[in-house]
Amino acid sequence: MVAVGGGHGLSASLQAVRRYASTITAIVSVADDGGSTGALRAMLPDLPAPGDVRKSLGALAEADSPIGRVLEHRFSGGDLEGHALGNLLLVALSQDLGSFSAAVDELAKRVGAVGRVLPATIGPVDLHGWRLRSDGPDGPEGAVAEVDGQVAVQNASGVFEVRLEPASPPSDPAVRAAILGADQVVIGPGSLFTSVLAAAIVPAVHEALLATAARRIFVANLGPQVPETAGFTVESEVAALHRHGVDVDAIIVDPSRDLGDLGAVAEGATVTVRPVAAGDGRVHDPELLAAALEDLGS
Repeated sequence: MVAVGGGHGLSASLQAVRRYASTITAIVSVADDGGSTGALRAMLPDLPAPGDVRKSLGALAEADSPIGRVLEHRFSGGDLEGHALGNLLLVALSQDLGSFSAAVDELAKRVGAVGRVLPATIGPVDLHGWRLRSDGPDGPEGAVAEVDGQVAVQNASGVFEVRLEPASPPSDPAVRAAILGADQVVIGPGSLFTSVLAAAIVPAVHEALLATAARRIFVANLGPQVPETAGFTVESEVAALHRHGVDVDAIIVDPSRDLGDLGAVAEGATVTVRPVAAGDGRVHDPELLAAALEDLGS
């Protein structure tokens, strides 16, 4: 199976699918420009964003891997303040091995990853969003405003479309091959515009999602993410996928979520409403999500 996205949402789906899938590939957004990742990208402009890749490697690492356990370690004080160890390892390996992709593969071996992690693009990309203005000094209601950068999109409300710069970044051929060869492709959960779509609109990913015979399953978020998707129902999330040309065959939704008029946009997709949230309702439970995904099959 293949999981597409980024951030904590992709980590959640990977922790679920590793419970039942024999072969796993994570296709990860590298558009992040905040925190430790943003600081490293500012110093090294040719570096793809390492943060979401690091999270995916941690989600697939062997439980007893010493390196896997410290990927999320963050330094406090001094020049390394706020940096995640996993990010620094990826930078060091990239410089030593000559490419970010080689660094990811090497670190995957070191943590005993049970699947492969593929950056969605070979090089760095930036995310741009477009939102509708309301009446005010910046323009009349309905006018379009551009929001530049992943963090800026995440902190904006009213975003309806995202694009990448460059518009046609190259990807490792293994990205397309993985999607075309999969039995099941899991899209989401995660930040809709800044993680899920940031990976799904990469040309090689998007084209393969359209061409694959795999069952494409969208895992809806457990609630809107404010401000990025403030006021969104599941209908709103699926409609946003459609606006970006991303079609799905099945949708998994926790019963706590507001569906909206999901039937109007589901377009023949199977909708499964069943508990997939952990006890606090804030994150997906890996075992419950694994059971739901496994039941849907390919």
